[in-house]
Order: sequence, then C-alpha cells, then structure tokens
Amino acid sequence: MKARLALGFVSLMGLVSLFADLTYEGARGITGPYLAVLGASALAVGFASGFGEFVGYALRLASGWLADRTRSYWTFTFLGYSINLAAVPLLAFTHRWEWAVALLVAERFGKAIRTPARDALLSRATAVMGHGKGFGLHELLDQIGAVAGPLAVAAVLAKGWGFPAAFLLLAAPALAALATLFASRLLWNQAPTDVAIPAQTGDGPHSLPSGFRWLLLFVALHVAGFAHFQLIAYHLETHKVLETPVIPLLFALAMLVDGVLALPAGWLFDRVGLRGLGLAPVLAAPVALLAFSFKPWAAVVGVGLWGAAMGLQETTFKAAIAHAVPSGRRGTAFGVFHGVYGAAWFLGSLALSALYAQGIWPLVVFTLIAQVAALVTLPRMLAKFKT
Repeated sequence: MKARLALGFVSLMGLVSLFADLTYEGARGITGPYLAVLGASALAVGFASGFGEFVGYALRLASGWLADRTRSYWTFTFLGYSINLAAVPLLAFTHRWEWAVALLVAERFGKAIRTPARDALLSRATAVMGHGKGFGLHELLDQIGAVAGPLAVAAVLAKGWGFPAAFLLLAAPALAALATLFASRLLWNQAPTDVAIPAQTGDGPHSLPSGFRWLLLFVALHVAGFAHFQLIAYHLETHKVLETPVIPLLFALAMLVDGVLALPAGWLFDRVGLRGLGLAPVLAAPVALLAFSFKPWAAVVGVGLWGAAMGLQETTFKAAIAHAVPSGRRGTAFGVFHGVYGAAWFLGSLALSALYAQGIWPLVVFTLIAQVAALVTLPRMLAKFKT
C-alpha cells in the first residue's frame, strides 16, 4: 500500500508539472513576438530571456537552502507555483513591454522558489518506488505539457484570436495545476516520505557528501558542451536547412523524445545506479556534428539526440541527487545543482555561440572535448560515492 501511495503522489505531482508546463511553455513560445508587438527592442527581448533564466537558476541556491533550513517545503512549493503560474495570464492585461518583461522575470522567479523544494518532496516519495522510475514518470508527464502548451497556443493564434486571448486561455491549466497541487498536499499526509539512506563515510546526515562536488563537475562539463536549442534553430533558419514552420515542430519532436525516454532512463538508473549518468555525454557527443549539419536528415537526427540527452538529464541527474544525498540536505543539493547547471549552460552557450561564428568545426570540437572531459570525471565520482 505504501508503494501505491507513493506512486499516486508522484503521479499527482507529475500532473501538476504537466499543467504548469502547458501554461508557461505555451507562453514562452510567443513572448518574443508579443514583446515585439508591444514595441520592445531586440535588446529588451534578450534581457527578458537572459535575465529571467539567470534568476530562474541562481535563486534556486537560496531557495533550496531555505527550504532545508525551515523544513517548509510545501510553503515554498505553493508560493513558487502561485507566482510562476499567475504571471502568465496576467500578460494578457499588459499594454507596455516593461510590464510584460517584469511578469516574465516574475514567472522565472516563481519557478526558482518552488523547484528545489518540490524536487526534495519528490525525492522522498520516489525512495519507495525507485528514484529513477519516480523521476522518470514525473518527467514524462512534465514533457506532455511542454509539447501540448505550444501546440495549444499555436491553434489559438491560427484562429486569429490574438496574443491576449492565448494568455487568458492559459489561465485554465494554471488553475488546474494549483488544484492538483492541493490534492497532492492532501495525499502527502498518507504517503511514505522517505527510506533510510546511508551516509557516506565522513558525511553526517546534515552535510553534502564529498562525492557531490564531483557530480557537480560532471554536470558542469557535460552541460557546457550542450548547445541550447535556440542556437540550433538559429543555424537551421539562417542556412535554410529546414523550412521555418518545421523548426518549432522539430522542437516539439525533441520534447516528445525527452518524455518518451524518461521512464526507460529512470528504469536504467534504478538498475545500474550512478554509472548510468555516463550515457548522457555519450548521447550528447554527436549532437553538434549532426544538428549543425547542412543536411535536413542529419539535423532531424541531431535534434532527436538532443531531446534524448535532455530526457536523461532531467531524469537521471535528479535521481542521482536523491540517491546520493541525505534527505535533510536535498533541498540545498537540488538548489546547488540547478545553480551550477544554469551557470554552466549559460557560459557554455556563450562559448558555443562565439565558436559558431568561427565555423561549425570549432563548435563540434569544443562539444566533443567537453563530453569526453565529463566522462573522464565519472570514475572519480563513482569512487567517491563508493558505488
């Protein structure tokens, strides 16, 4: 019965993420054109996206630590989701781009508040059913929303209803997410919240294990050599590798691959443990060579591999933290992880963009070096965790 309750809780939280992703991923696909309609400059659009992502990752360091410090995981989760989801439909009432940018940053701020606390809660329930399978199920449901949101918004705009109508429509899944979150809170009182996790040698129950630093180094190297889809899309558009309407459909394909692979990736992690992390760099290594090709078939395969690597990241990285970090420090661990992940992806993206300006091959070589370096750190990390 305990396993059933844990499965029910993880499934409900997965539905929360489905509705939430439907809301803000649906909005993210049209915020650039909407800001342009409101009169924003390219610099303002770049600031809105760049600063928003910085806030979305950097503040997780503080919110994760505070969640552990106060043990108020549900407070952070509810507060974060409320801010995160309320910002989207409010965009329908903005008539100045400055207010729209403020709401976009607020949406990322809300996500920063709730993500470490939510992942800490999930890590306790997934301990009963298997961290890999639990986070894999959550990621699968999450990606269904990530695919459905942009498609729903595209349908609204195709009917000629305009941007405000699209943002207002997204209020429905936002309310559904909050209602499902409330149901999850009710079930939490009955669901098992943790299993015993042996501390590493020399690590107390309230400290981060020494191997966690090697896990962060592995993640940073891998992500630094992993291109943003925006750069891939820029290449496909500027070189006319694919027709413009096909590019967003290709992104939807990547998200679909991400979701489909999530459960198998979780199952694999539960079978082989931290060794399964090594598959992410293996999948990511050929992405640049294929996705930045000038042949349509290669670009499609490359983006498919990009989505597969994303699915492994979202499932196995979180499962690894839940597996290796004592429960009393997981909020902090998830916050640090997201902070390092965001910083590495940002800096890596700057490097890849600069190299892309010099040609495709410098970018490909940088990607391969980063992924090989990540694989080199894996044995040391495994030795530190004694797996």
